[in-house]
Amino acid sequence: MSDAPVRTIRTDWPGDRERLTAVRRAVFVEEQGVPVSIELDDLDAVCRHVLALAGETPIGTGRITPTGKIGRLAVLPRWRGQGVGGALLQELLRVAAEAGLAEVYLHAQVNALGFYEGFGFRASGPRFEEAGIAHRKMTRSLG
Repeated sequence: MSDAPVRTIRTDWPGDRERLTAVRRAVFVEEQGVPVSIELDDLDAVCRHVLALAGETPIGTGRITPTGKIGRLAVLPRWRGQGVGGALLQELLRVAAEAGLAEVYLHAQVNALGFYEGFGFRASGPRFEEAGIAHRKMTRSLG
């Protein structure tokens, strides 16, 4: 690991596309085999984004759509298990609350259900495939 302090910042697609894309490409495209055509979409331009930095190095990211869907939560492998994903998720929940959303939802990879349950999300509906990976819908009230 690095001795650089880890912090999360709010950002946007035009201003930080390169750093956001670097993390997502490493995690989703290279590690998980998600096609770039699925990973990068038109929603990026309208989403609010958060970025985790170790010093100035991007190590994690996430986004929330205007309708309250949290997604693209990714942390580089060497930084997992250190609270980076949780910090990103908490920042996204703050963004949602400040936007006046009553509820947020996400499509969780099934191996991450426990992580999201720890932040008050509840699974609903059956498992389904996205980009060849099993997911479940999860929701969380902000009230």
